[in-house]
Amino acid sequence: MIIVGLMSGTSADGIDAAVVQIEGAPPSLTWKVLGFHQQAHSAELRQEIFACFQPETGSVDRLCALNFSIAEAFSKAALAVIEKASLSPDDVDIIGSHGQTLWHIPLGNQASTLQLGEAAVIAERTGITTISNFRTRDMAAGGQGAPLVAYVDDLLFSHPARHRACQNIGGIGNVTFLPSLHTRPEWSPFAFDTGPGNVLLDAAAVRLTQGKWTYDRNGELASQGQINTPLLELWLREEAYFSQQPPKTTGRERFSKSYADRLCDQAAQNHLPPQDLMATLAAFTVESIAQAYRTFFPVLPDEVIVSGGGAANPVIMAGLKAALPKAVIAPSDHWGLSSAEKEAVAFAVLAYETYHNRTGNLPAATGARKNAVLGTLTPGNNFSRLYYGIK
Repeated sequence: MIIVGLMSGTSADGIDAAVVQIEGAPPSLTWKVLGFHQQAHSAELRQEIFACFQPETGSVDRLCALNFSIAEAFSKAALAVIEKASLSPDDVDIIGSHGQTLWHIPLGNQASTLQLGEAAVIAERTGITTISNFRTRDMAAGGQGAPLVAYVDDLLFSHPARHRACQNIGGIGNVTFLPSLHTRPEWSPFAFDTGPGNVLLDAAAVRLTQGKWTYDRNGELASQGQINTPLLELWLREEAYFSQQPPKTTGRERFSKSYADRLCDQAAQNHLPPQDLMATLAAFTVESIAQAYRTFFPVLPDEVIVSGGGAANPVIMAGLKAALPKAVIAPSDHWGLSSAEKEAVAFAVLAYETYHNRTGNLPAATGARKNAVLGTLTPGNNFSRLYYGIK
């Protein structure tokens, strides 16, 4: 099948779109990326998304309109990547859309999750049957709805002899621990969110540059600074999430703009130069990841496969290599899948599994009571051909 995977992460800077040709069934799934496209959100759309991240300003009328606005952007990204792959919409079987997470409540009586980007709009604009809303079924089965990429990591990156960690560093960091196949079932794959990825760095970059930068480009600010060890140790010690046992997930509901502002204010009170603040925030991300490995993995990984925007930040990558000196640490490109493409490819794979009525969650990662077939299917113009062979 030919499937488009669409993803917009916690950083909410744009949409990753991949066209993927997928064949077979687990454990011998084969895949090939036919095209990839990154579409930045317009300034107006990104501003509205960030306004709706805040309970004070995310009113029901704004959320209602934003659901359709995000879907229009996702539709354009899907059509753009199809064209980039020299295909037409008629060549594509399914779109798998993650949507844009606006809020996530992983635990408690109100456990729930909200991804916007109305699938009916995507199916209508593209004519392609769309599978969306992947996280909600896992939550209905008692899971936290994340990290879902763990299932795909296990399919694509498990190794007979090497222990691996698939570390995504988007707005939030998440990791999948993949014990070598030789050590299973003694050790099994599992996954969890490690904590902040780029989200605090992004917020600080906006603040320090008065909005001229939306992120620390190539770690330029952090690379000029020195880590303030006492402040870093304070931040690590005070954050209760880091000691919480997996399975666990987090997001902007915890690591919010106000959280970033509090850390920035503490840095100002300690008279840290802006570059030192950025270096210390980068170290906060690095140490939260390394600390998670040391605390929760049964053994440290031989290889760390990094994806997401953090893979392009040399300060974060150098910090990981220093914190985990015995591991081979490199972007997922080193293993044949572009770090930028990985999450869009993952949701193409999850859509493929849903279409074939196969489960797509990993209960050891999400905490679900059972494996579940994920997602909601919205028919497109190709629905009759797809399911009944009728043109």
